[in-house]
Amino acid sequence: MLSEIKKNFKRLFFKKEISPNIDIVEEHYLKYDKSNIYRTNTIQNIPRRKYRIGGKKSYAEWAHVIGIFQSLIYLNLTKKENNKILDIGCGTGLLAMSSQNYVNDKGYYLGLDVVKENIDFCNTHYRNPNLKFMHFAVNNAMYSAQQQVKRKKWNVESGSFDMVTALSVWTHFNEEDAIFYLKEVERVLKNGGKAIITFFRLDDVYYDSLKIRKDEKGKFHNTKQNIWIFDKNAYNSENWLYPSHLKVPENAIGITEKGIEILLKTSGLKLVNYYAGNWKEISGLYFQDVLIFEK
Repeated sequence: MLSEIKKNFKRLFFKKEISPNIDIVEEHYLKYDKSNIYRTNTIQNIPRRKYRIGGKKSYAEWAHVIGIFQSLIYLNLTKKENNKILDIGCGTGLLAMSSQNYVNDKGYYLGLDVVKENIDFCNTHYRNPNLKFMHFAVNNAMYSAQQQVKRKKWNVESGSFDMVTALSVWTHFNEEDAIFYLKEVERVLKNGGKAIITFFRLDDVYYDSLKIRKDEKGKFHNTKQNIWIFDKNAYNSENWLYPSHLKVPENAIGITEKGIEILLKTSGLKLVNYYAGNWKEISGLYFQDVLIFEK
């Protein structure tokens, strides 16, 4: 296998029989790389570059994020198998891979997404019968502006899930959507169940970072520091803000501490843990802030 890959690389880059193409390179690389994964079964289904979405194109970064959230899910589940996990904004299945070992054999993972193409992909790509995917046809200004329904309850039973996950979803919700859907999280969780949700939390750590931010790559990430300054009110909200360089607020929305208080009060959930993200120019667990809620 390795000799075949080397031959193809030479043909691509030295003999120049065909123009260098990242998709062709990846095809050969992944054949070799995936055949050498021994100590986990969660990353073998990382999709091809075309289907890696959510601001993460790199195969390595997908594996990195899958591992972070696999660990967070493990640490926050009471039991480690046969769970029911609901994933909001599942995209093309990143957290399905993080979750899969905790739902077999009598549980299941259910991923919801507003983009039908994502659900169609997941339903053909993932063969594990405990991984299920469903299109949720509602409007979001960033991802599904053509869909008319603004807000509706998830078509799942109340009190039926051990855990709810949402990776970079509340960072695309305006105030009304954020409040409505956190109430839905509370509705579908079992008593004692937990939710792992990422945010841009505009707390003291964030405001302290404004003093040191520069127009250059972040200290702990590879995006520009100054693009993460939330300086404009989203639809006249006092506590939901977005960077003024963006045209659509739902591209990236941050929430003040007062906004977090509103979410807790209106949902009835408890905030039980918080991991600040490295977007704040500190050494964080993940890029965005991770908040752990409990019912």
